[in-house]
Order: sequence, then C-alpha cells, then structure tokens
Amino acid sequence: MNMILFDEASLRQQLLPLTFTRPIADLRVGILTLAEKWKHHLKQDYSFLTETYLSQKFTTQFGDDNLFINGALCPNESLVKAIQNLSKEQSLVAGTTLLAVRTQAKEIHQSKNVVSFDGAFTLIDQPWKIFTYNSAEIKNDFKLITEGRKSQPITDKHTIVYGIENIFLEEGVDIKASVLNAESGPIYLGKNSVVQEGSLIKGSFALCEGATVNMGAKMRGDSTIGPYCKVGGEVSNSVLYAYSNKGHDGFLGNSVLGEWCNLGADTNTSNLKNNYEQVKLWSYVKRGFVNTNQQFCGLIMGDHSKCGINTMFNTGTVVGVSSNIFGDGYPRNFIPSFSWGGAAGLTAYLPKKAFETAERVMSRRHVILTETDKAILQHIFDNTEEHQKAS
Repeated sequence: MNMILFDEASLRQQLLPLTFTRPIADLRVGILTLAEKWKHHLKQDYSFLTETYLSQKFTTQFGDDNLFINGALCPNESLVKAIQNLSKEQSLVAGTTLLAVRTQAKEIHQSKNVVSFDGAFTLIDQPWKIFTYNSAEIKNDFKLITEGRKSQPITDKHTIVYGIENIFLEEGVDIKASVLNAESGPIYLGKNSVVQEGSLIKGSFALCEGATVNMGAKMRGDSTIGPYCKVGGEVSNSVLYAYSNKGHDGFLGNSVLGEWCNLGADTNTSNLKNNYEQVKLWSYVKRGFVNTNQQFCGLIMGDHSKCGINTMFNTGTVVGVSSNIFGDGYPRNFIPSFSWGGAAGLTAYLPKKAFETAERVMSRRHVILTETDKAILQHIFDNTEEHQKAS
C-alpha cells in the first residue's frame, strides 16, 4: 500500500497558525511528528496531500493502491490494526470523522463500503492539544523507538540520575553535571544533543537531534525540544519545533513554538489566569476567541516569529507567521502574521524585510531559505487579511 497522509480542510483551519507552513501530519507531538509515527508503525514511507501552495515542498506520491490516512491522527495499536485490515475501496470511519480510505483513486472519497471504528484514538484538531497530549505521546514514542535497543551510557560522574531504566541516549549525546529525573516519565536525548552543566530535567521529556539545553536550565517535564533548538530558563509542558530558540532565562509554559522562532532574553509567558478561569484562544475559524476548556494555556507561535527582550505574553496568546514583537507592556492576545510592533501598535512586516531576516537566521545554521519557502510565506502574506487590519 502507498501511504498518503491527508489534511482535512476544517482541521487545517483549526490548527492555524501552525499549519500555515506545513501539513497537519508534519506537526510534532511527543518525540516524533505525526507522519514519523505512522512511518514507524506501518514501516513504510509516506507523502502528504495538503493545500496547493504547500504541495511543491510537501509532495504527494500516488500509486495503484493508495492508503489515505487522516493526518491529524496519532496512531495506536487498535487503530493501526484496523487500518491495516482495510480492503480496497473501504473507508474507516468513527462517527463523522473519516480516519482512513484505501482506494485505487488519486483522490479521497468516502466509499460506500464503510467500516466503523469503535476504539479510542487521539485526534490533534486544536493547537492546545499538542501540549495537552504531549506527555502521553512522549511515552508512546519512547516505547516505539527504543524497544529492543540499548541506550548509550551516561559516563559523566557528576550527572545525577533517577529512574535510569526510563532514560535513553542516542549516539553523540553530550551531558555534564546535570540532574535527570525519569521516575515519573521517560527522558529521551536525541542524536548529538547537548545537556549543559547545571541543567535540571524531569520526565516526560524529549530533546531531539542536535538540540541543546543551556546551562542552569529547568525543564519541568512533559516538554519536547525539537531538532536543533536551544533552550534555557524554565520550560513546562511545551513543544518547540525545529531550529527555534528560547536560550535565556524566562518562563515558557503550556505553549507551542513553530520553526525558526526566537524568544528574547527574559521573555515570559503567562499560562494561568489570575482568576483561574479557563483560557480563551484566538480561532482563525471563528475569527474571534474560543474557550479552550483548559486552565493552563500559554503561547501559540507560528514559524519565523520573534520577540525582543523582556517580552511579556499574556495567557492564551496567538502569534502568526513571521511576526516581530517588541516593546514594553503586554502585546495583544492575537498578533496577526507579518506584524511588526507590540503593545504600542502594529504595522505590516513586509515580505522583503521578513525574507532578509529569515535568510540571516537560517544561514547561521547552514540552512537555505529556498524559493519554495519564500513562495509559501508570500502566499500567507497575500492571503491573510489580518496584517492589513493591524497597520
């Protein structure tokens, strides 16, 4: 079977701004992206079926026997088995949710031959569900990718370890004079990752390939630090996607940062309202704030966005793609894509300037901002009205 992970249109809208720049299945929850989870479970490669403007970067490979899987799904044993048991021209459905379709066609359609799925499953259909389910998904991924393998040893005599059986180090991990406590959840340290002196890490925790925990950092658990990220200060129940930095003191809690984000020194996020009420978050679908039903919710930030030193983000703040926030006071709880400014006001951050910044940032990591990347960002600028209203 040829696996294709598809975007359901309404879910894409609900997951903005994170899905402005990627298919749903490219979201990271736990150690792995959703797509990587399916690759491990089904032991085959995948492609994406997503929005046209993303399709040059995230291509679709069709075959004679196509298995379309809802890209927002986290795999589990019963769901994987049900999908594997699908015959040609069958659909797997749970209520009104299309989970998978096996077909010769090069398009998704719910076949007349419907198989009902009554088991439990996790669907990432809102941004806050990324950190809500992150602890459970770290545990699932940890078992998936470490079972039958042997961890590299911790050789530093000044590093203190609790729950060694729940700690796994890939090749090239560099750790010195730190404390790892995996008694309440696993700790995964990816290939060539670095844990600097004085770091305190509590599981569940994932540090992906090439990422760094800076000296004296406090990782309070249920967090994922994506590939080649750098983190410092205090982090709790948050997910950072690749190449993003929170390198200094300051608190980040119950938050999700996209790729190529940077939080200036002493940036703080509020993840709990003073009155302990449930947090409301900006919805691109409703074009207004919706109740998350979560008491804890911090910052959701799209790719390529940045903030200056001492930035204070209020509880339940959404920042779009390629915005630059700075200045004193609390910025608005919704910062549109391609915005420049802060509490004192916002103006449009034009793509030409945004591209120049992105090229400088990415070149420091020896990564090129391609013409395809520019086209995606230009499309976002051209097709969002919010930045015009912010000027």
